[in-house]
Amino acid sequence: METKHIHIKDFSYDLPDERIAKFPLAQRDHSKLLLYKHGEVSEDIFYNISKYLPQGALMVFNNTKVIQARLHFRKETGALIEVFLLEPFLPADYEQMFQTTGSCSWLCMIGNLKKWKEGKLCRTFNVNGKEVTLSACRREDVGKSYRVDFEWDSDTVSFAELLDSIGELPIPPYLNRETQESDKKTYQTVYSKIKGSVAAPTAGLHFTPDVLSAIDAAGVDREEVTLHVGAGTFKPVKSEEIQDHEMHTEYICVHRQTIEKLLRHEASAIAVGTTSVRTLESLYYMGVKLENNLDLSEDDLHINQWEPYEGTVAETAANVSPMKAMQNILDYLDRHSLSALHSSTQIIIAPGYDYKIVKMLVTNFHQPQSTLLLLVSAFLHGGDWHKIYDYALAHDFRFLSYGDSSLLIP
Repeated sequence: METKHIHIKDFSYDLPDERIAKFPLAQRDHSKLLLYKHGEVSEDIFYNISKYLPQGALMVFNNTKVIQARLHFRKETGALIEVFLLEPFLPADYEQMFQTTGSCSWLCMIGNLKKWKEGKLCRTFNVNGKEVTLSACRREDVGKSYRVDFEWDSDTVSFAELLDSIGELPIPPYLNRETQESDKKTYQTVYSKIKGSVAAPTAGLHFTPDVLSAIDAAGVDREEVTLHVGAGTFKPVKSEEIQDHEMHTEYICVHRQTIEKLLRHEASAIAVGTTSVRTLESLYYMGVKLENNLDLSEDDLHINQWEPYEGTVAETAANVSPMKAMQNILDYLDRHSLSALHSSTQIIIAPGYDYKIVKMLVTNFHQPQSTLLLLVSAFLHGGDWHKIYDYALAHDFRFLSYGDSSLLIP
């Protein structure tokens, strides 16, 4: 069946609420690890993962950091309004945004929207011993979100400090609980560095400094990319066929040394999490776009949802190896004197997709009828996702963001 015509109902399974992990284990590397190797399924404990990784392989992690993206304001009428930050609007660059002072604009989702037709929302709070008043003004609709302009009366308090003071961490909605203070630590990977995500790359939550040291000792090379995870990661597929589901745009940053390492590792990698998968596989198609033109802008390198499957890019890809695609990106960085590639992707990975760079995958257990389950199914070829999920359900594995892990080797 053509990928576009896949029926999402074929990727459903019964997930009882009690199997969803509401909180992480006290020791994050003590979670269970399901092992899938060439069709055989077994299990171990996550802290032993280095035993199953091939010496000399390259393991790629997403170093994004979750921001405290939920802001609450109370109107004079008493109505509570939630403003959920989705992506920077002005300045549009993530790094600049978090350093900005005085004012900025974001694209946002708004909770209790009907109670905020117009007017300014204000809130006064304390930042580093200084009283600061933050105001929010709702502007025009932008797609399915709203532009919100923020102003605050301090030229010494950055937007990052402001969020740290009053923002709430946006834990996944399916946890059905309020954010707790402990989530600020447990809902971040130990290697998170670059602020920008509204959801954690949860496959990485199991790693500890000890596990990372064991991976190094096993002769596995580690590298980091950045993909900022958007709220769309929780967006259920509501259409009957996946061709009618729109993937959200995600922003990626990959440094020159990462491309060089991929070239040294024959453009093959172990991906930690579905976000690393989407970054690495999108990189390949960005390299394909550069095959005939090294003068494209970084915006031109954006990967549209169906480009890997049809049209000019898919046709060109037939003659571009992963190694050649990586070399094209390196040549592009050299030509434009860039130290890193900044672009974006809407890639959808579903059965029928041919993986180019990712050879092994570390991932949690995903929601029924989700694009993440489609990605896993495409990686395993055939219906083996059923085998894995049936095993996990029968052997007391914990599911979703704070749940257990798997290492998949097709």
